[in-house]
Amino acid sequence: EVQLVESGGGLVQAGGSLRLSCEVSGLRFDDFAIGWFRQAPGKEREGVSCISSSDGRIDYADSVKGRFTISSDNAKNTVYLQMNSLRPEDTAVYYCAGLRYAGYVDTLDQYEYDYWGQGTQVTVSS
Repeated sequence: EVQLVESGGGLVQAGGSLRLSCEVSGLRFDDFAIGWFRQAPGKEREGVSCISSSDGRIDYADSVKGRFTISSDNAKNTVYLQMNSLRPEDTAVYYCAGLRYAGYVDTLDQYEYDYWGQGTQVTVSS
């Protein structure tokens, strides 16, 4: 059974930091990329970042470049999203997801993903 479990969300002031974790089971990191997405109230889900362990590819949305960092610990089957310099517009439910990886895919396209976690709320106050 495939499971992705997010943790680390919470309430933080603007300019602060949070680190999200995505614990993965039932997927091989060699075959799957893990992405982070977010959905704010009334908005569509958007891709934030993705990491592929098989070829080292990392992608970021323009809105988070320079502020967010994705990483993975394959020994722990966990992917992290370090979020710095948080802004109120980063407020959303954050999801991690698993993609059976091929190098040509758009890793920030939610429709490419096969497996999803339940999400964790991130709220940034001004």
